[in-house]
Amino acid sequence: MTPDEFTARLRALAPRYWDRHPFHLRLHEGRLSKHELQLWAANRWYYQQAIPRKDAAILANCPDVEVRRAWRERIVWHDGGGPGEGGAENWLRLAEAVGLTREEVLDERHVLPGVRFAVDAYVTFARTRPWVEAVASGLTEMFSRGLMARRLVDMREHYPWIAEEGFAYFTARLKVIADEGKSTVDIVVRNCRTREQQEAAVAALAFKCDVLRAVLDAVDYYS
Repeated sequence: MTPDEFTARLRALAPRYWDRHPFHLRLHEGRLSKHELQLWAANRWYYQQAIPRKDAAILANCPDVEVRRAWRERIVWHDGGGPGEGGAENWLRLAEAVGLTREEVLDERHVLPGVRFAVDAYVTFARTRPWVEAVASGLTEMFSRGLMARRLVDMREHYPWIAEEGFAYFTARLKVIADEGKSTVDIVVRNCRTREQQEAAVAALAFKCDVLRAVLDAVDYYS
């Protein structure tokens, strides 16, 4: 495929993203109870804490020093440069803002089996597949900016009892996600030189979409 054809194939997977999942629709419509928000926050934490481990697996498998230099910034963003910093810390603040204690989120007592299975499969994928496929799986960030911006507006409107500091993850993430999405597409297009590699990248992104929907399927079922 030409670069434009390949990029179009990747973007065509947008309908498989989790933005139209029934649970997310109820979240944005303000129809979730406090308990459901807590279950969502606790289980989404399990996904959030796995992201830097996924990114570390990509670094370990990637022979391209330029890609490694760029990619390591993602780990810093999530883990922070020190205690009390980073995207993971901001997600914990959201969990606290919806009424959970930090202890019960960190000890994973609320993590559902289906969520654990899906997220662990994603980390394993990043560890065991070629690095460019693992990078391609993260291209869901192409679809996430609009969802995140809408979520910030809708949650502020429908759940006014959530303290503003609980939204720090979303406000911080919106500042970086557009640039990350473009740079990731560039890396994948540049390094998938054969039709086989391109098809594998498309399949990797489809797999990641399925992982995300599986997470919400489990939360939706138990809520």
